[in-house]
Amino acid sequence: MIKKDSITQNLVRREDSVLIIIDVQERLMPFIKNKEKIIDNIVRLLKFSKIIHLPIILTEQEKLGSTIPEIRKEISDLNPITKVTFNCFLCNEFVESIHKIDRKTLILTGIETHICVAQTAIYALPQFKVHVVGDATSSRTIDNWNTGIERMRQSGAVITSTEMVMFELLQRAGTDEFRDMLQLVK
Repeated sequence: MIKKDSITQNLVRREDSVLIIIDVQERLMPFIKNKEKIIDNIVRLLKFSKIIHLPIILTEQEKLGSTIPEIRKEISDLNPITKVTFNCFLCNEFVESIHKIDRKTLILTGIETHICVAQTAIYALPQFKVHVVGDATSSRTIDNWNTGIERMRQSGAVITSTEMVMFELLQRAGTDEFRDMLQLVK
């Protein structure tokens, strides 16, 4: 018989997860590859997070403007954490928020994959499970996105997709949450 823990160790669970949106800001987004797809996937994850009541943390890199309107609209009641460090964990306010939420699985999205997302993921790995939503992250070049994704994978992060993480968090069909989520994947 297979132990339940060995089956689920790399799956996300809603009771232990937090969605983190890193630096999706006005001054940087015009230069990001596949930006429309990235924005759409982050918005879908935000809407889904509301359905299942998943906590969300939003960061903004100082001097890169506000979070883009498409995302702000979905989380207008959430104040962003402003940081000057690339690694979110080097920002005291971010660390305090993580401790307050008390979740051990980080679901990372945002920009840039090879800088802020990668540094945050790699730093977090000894103490947290890290799931990077590959189709909800990007960089200014595809090469940098690829390198960032590969480096995080080599360091132990789970690379996932928007739909994979949504279905893992949901776990079952036939519920009101499932019916609400279907509108996001059609």
